[in-house]
Amino acid sequence: MNNVMQLRAGASLAALLLLSAGCGSEPDPAAQATCPDGEIRFGIEPFEDPAKLTPAYEVLATALEAELDCPVRVQVVEDYSAEVLAMENGELELAQFGPLGFVFASQRAGAEPLVSFGLENGELSTYTAGIWVPKGSDISGIADLSGRSLALSSPGSTSGDALPRLALAEEGIAESDVALDYAGGHPEALLALINGAVDAAEINSQTLATATAEGTFNQDDYEQVWESDPIPNDPITVRADLPQEFKDAVREALLGLSPEDVAEVGAFLDVDPPGPMVEVTKETYEPLFVLAETLGLTEADA
Repeated sequence: MNNVMQLRAGASLAALLLLSAGCGSEPDPAAQATCPDGEIRFGIEPFEDPAKLTPAYEVLATALEAELDCPVRVQVVEDYSAEVLAMENGELELAQFGPLGFVFASQRAGAEPLVSFGLENGELSTYTAGIWVPKGSDISGIADLSGRSLALSSPGSTSGDALPRLALAEEGIAESDVALDYAGGHPEALLALINGAVDAAEINSQTLATATAEGTFNQDDYEQVWESDPIPNDPITVRADLPQEFKDAVREALLGLSPEDVAEVGAFLDVDPPGPMVEVTKETYEPLFVLAETLGLTEADA
């Protein structure tokens, strides 16, 4: 009799364990909302040396992981077009684009802006495009660039390509009258000027701040001969086909990050002093859509 009771008790315990295991395997709705595929892939455009960008974004990603209880993997992509393609192919959940890169990502991959980088006063941070020449150069403005060489960043860059080209057009200078040299990035364009490889170079305020702080560029040896209007800083975007609850959760988490969480990234974007992130919409970047239309740019130009 005791053996029978022991068998029954054992069977009951096994059934209870199986039931518990079954309950445990049910998807957690909260986890699904913030971590739908078990990982969030976060793409970053290479606006600075990836070896410098990666550790800065890892700080931001770690803070975002804690907010969402989901691993966040930072991926510094090869270039603008690779980032747009990765989001279009469903290989990125989140991506930070330059303002003009966002135009192409919105048109081609349906990228939706969530937040951008805020200042201590709560306002959206901005930056400017600029053209610099060696001190003592006979180039004093855009009009003097005809027949000269100009280092640009890379095709599709807001401050390193589109805005300088627009400035040339507005001055009535054909691009064929200027030797445009795409250096491969903002730091490379600056280096071309330092090395005397070009007569002038685009240096945006973000690269200028970083290079000056690192001691690799002495502003006293150069002059800025053109500066653009302020440009709204890079948006962090989400892939359009993801659930709305995920988008809302990520937006809330990003807005909840402390200035310390984003300060290292902000330093590369000339966000000084840094504050919490601020919400942005497609309308925030409407001037960039107009810029793309004015220059006849498409995603093929990125």
